Order: sequence, then C-alpha cells, then structure tokens
Amino acid sequence: MIRRNFNRARKRLQRSYDVYNRIEISRSALLHNFDFFRKATDMQVIPVLKGNAYGHGIEQVATALRDSTFPYIAVDGYFEAIKIRAVSRHPVLVMGMIKPHNFPKLKTNRLAFVVQDKATIQALGKLNKRVKVHLDINTGMNRYGIAVEELQEYATLLQVYPKLHLEGVMTHLADADGTTEETVAQAAGLFDTCVDALIAQGFQPTLFHIGQSAGSLRVRSRYANAVRIGIGLYGVNPFPAGHPRYQDCRDLRPAMRLVSTISRINELEKGDKVSYNYTFTAPKAMRIGVLPLGYHEGVNRVLSNVGTVKIGSNFQPIVGRVCMNHTMISLEGTTAQVGDEVIVYSDRIEDKNSIDAIAAEHGLFTYNLLTNLSPDVRRYLVN
Repeated sequence: MIRRNFNRARKRLQRSYDVYNRIEISRSALLHNFDFFRKATDMQVIPVLKGNAYGHGIEQVATALRDSTFPYIAVDGYFEAIKIRAVSRHPVLVMGMIKPHNFPKLKTNRLAFVVQDKATIQALGKLNKRVKVHLDINTGMNRYGIAVEELQEYATLLQVYPKLHLEGVMTHLADADGTTEETVAQAAGLFDTCVDALIAQGFQPTLFHIGQSAGSLRVRSRYANAVRIGIGLYGVNPFPAGHPRYQDCRDLRPAMRLVSTISRINELEKGDKVSYNYTFTAPKAMRIGVLPLGYHEGVNRVLSNVGTVKIGSNFQPIVGRVCMNHTMISLEGTTAQVGDEVIVYSDRIEDKNSIDAIAAEHGLFTYNLLTNLSPDVRRYLVN
C-alpha cells in the first residue's frame, strides 16, 4: 500500500513537474511512415518497438499507433510487452530470447513468441495451453534462427505439442541494405524452400515476415505477406546516402526532435576556455549558453566542438567538450536569453542537426544515436 501510494504521488508530480529537456514524438510522422511501407510493399506492417521504440519511447509510439491495423507489435523482451499492454490492445510478438524456466510465470494472452531453440519450444509446449509461435529460419545472418538442415527435426518437435500453434515463419536479412540484390534473393529463396517443407509436413502458418525496413522494399518471396518495420517507421532512411535505393525512401518523415532550454549564459573574454581539458578557447569576447543535457541524455560526445544546435533559424556551434549532463553552445549572432528553447536534434531532414545529417557528417550510426537517447528525458506525443 505504501509503495502504491508513493508511485501514484510520483506520477502526479511528474505530470506537473516542468522540465528543461524534452523529446517530441510526432504522431502524424509515425502514421505517415507506417502508411508509406504499407503502400510501398503491399504487405501487412509489423511495427518494431524494441529498444524503447528505437529511443522514441515505447508507450508513446504504441499510443500513436493504437488505431492502426496490423497483426503485431514486435519487441525484444517480455517487459517491453508489458509496457505496451498498458496503453494498447494490439497483440505483441516477443522476438528475443527468454530463459525457458520463466515461461510458467508469464501471462501469454495476446502474445506470440519467436522460437529458435528446442528448450524454448519444450518449455512453451509443457505449459499445455494454446500458445502462438513464429519459427525463425537462419538464411545467412548466422545470429539466431534454426539451420535449414535442422528444419525436419524442429518440425517433428513442434508436432509433439499440439497446443503450440505455428502461426508464423520468419527470417532476418543480413544484407538488406547492401548494394547487391543477389544476397537478398538468395535468402528469400532459402526461406521459401523452408516454408515449402513446413507446409508439406502439415503445418498451416498464416504470417510470413522476412524483411526489415530496407529489406521490405527489395525482397521477392512467394510467401512473404508481412514486413517488420523498425528504423523506417521513425523516419530514418534505412539506406545510406548514395545507395541505389536511397531515393526510394525520400518521403519518410523524421518522427522525433530533442529540445532543450538555455539555463545559463556566460560572458567570456578573449582567451577564456570552456569545459573539460580546455579544448575550446574564446577567440574574442563572446556569449555562450549552457544546456542542461549531455551525453547521459543522448548528446553524442563526438559532437564536442564540431556539432551544431538550432535556435530559431540559426545554427549555433557546440563549444568545448560535451559533458555528462551539460552542453555549451555559442550564442554569437543571436539575442538568445536564459529560458529560450534550443533544438538539439531536429526533425527536419534538411537541417544539419537532423539525425541523418549528424550521422553522415560524423560517421555515426543512426540507430545508435536514437537508442542512446536516455529514458530519463521526458517524451511527449505531439501532432
């Protein structure tokens, strides 16, 4: 009772507590990107919300998609599924590994599980209740998934447990964003051969998902009827600039922006230095602003002295080393004051501080930039 009352009081305070930093998630951009892949592939879309929805906020994204139609939300782990259950009635596909002895403790309603080892199949089968499973086939990733030569053995094991329902078959394309179509075609052909074998054994799966964001636009399969969309859902082009397929995704809209607030302004004299190890020296008298967020909140440290933020229509340089919870910026050429908002990561793809632009300019990985956004930063779902 004490803990429950404390949690309620904490949530009330969080709702009213004004913050310096926030992440805004655009509902309209998410829905636009969802529709883009649905129309471009003519398949069912399975939105992937693992990794805190690629840093965007799992509850916020699940809420934004609540009225859309799709077979599953895909996550990595069971506790991600619990978060989705709190805000959405959509069924959830748990793709990651779970220690088999945990299954008797879990509520399996409105869940399906990806299976790729015998111990998981046996543990789910021994529950003696109807559970939906999706069999993962290894078509070259050599990470998870069962080997093709093991298929008969796994088919026989699944038949031992009649209450296990093989609803889906899936694979993950290792070279979906590569420059050749051949590797994707080979993986799809291997996948189709495995599905042929399972159907010949008497199984009747209804969901076949083979491609992620990049692979969804390239895969050619006789069976594929669904695609798992992760990075593309959030408006990040799954192909690098210069890739033959890059323009295919030019209509995606970034769904996130990171906003901070100037909390202090320092007046520097010529020769004054800034932040750890004095890596920046003021070339003249100047003003710098202090933002109360740093690499803990998700501002990549590589942006020290080379990154930019946006104030109004002006791009302002980051000066000195990015700290754990602070970032300093030049205010030269602006009339910015304490309390003014600053866009740290822009949702305008043409801006030099968009996720795509930062990744390309500094040799960073878009996924890593997004998933490093701290869960401590408040997320807001906006239109």
